[in-house]
Amino acid sequence: MADSPGRVRGLWRKTRSLPAGNRIAILISTFFGTGLMPSAPGTFGTAASIPLIFLISSWGTNGKLFFLISLFGLAVWTSGIHAGMVGADDPHEVVIDEVTGFTLAMVFVPCSWLNVTMGFFLFRLFDILKPFPIRMAERLKGGVGIVADDLAAGIYTLTVLLIAGQFVSG
Repeated sequence: MADSPGRVRGLWRKTRSLPAGNRIAILISTFFGTGLMPSAPGTFGTAASIPLIFLISSWGTNGKLFFLISLFGLAVWTSGIHAGMVGADDPHEVVIDEVTGFTLAMVFVPCSWLNVTMGFFLFRLFDILKPFPIRMAERLKGGVGIVADDLAAGIYTLTVLLIAGQFVSG
């Protein structure tokens, strides 16, 4: 989107007059400003989630599930607010969806640099190419539509990593 940098600058200038909830939504939806990178914001957002993945890697299954559900809810809420404020269906600067999808992809495989690296490239590939039915998920409206395609890319990535893990360990 050619006007994205100008639109983002304008949004940030207006944040002082926004309610606190909207300012928080912008901060979270851009994953603390990561989405404001001038190019490849989705890639930077995905990379920025790597410390988060290592942080939660030692949590039990229930903790990971609770975290993922909470992250999904937060992503839908904040990305929906952000999209409404800038008047775009899926603003490029919103990267909390990549964080959520990549976290889903990595949280149920052994946390190692090899898995994270493979997962990173697979996730970006699926997120960019959007094979069936990922592209269909983009048709959903609001925050759910923004996040759904990245969750699908995360599921594809998780599936490939689990299958690859069976060949490597078996």
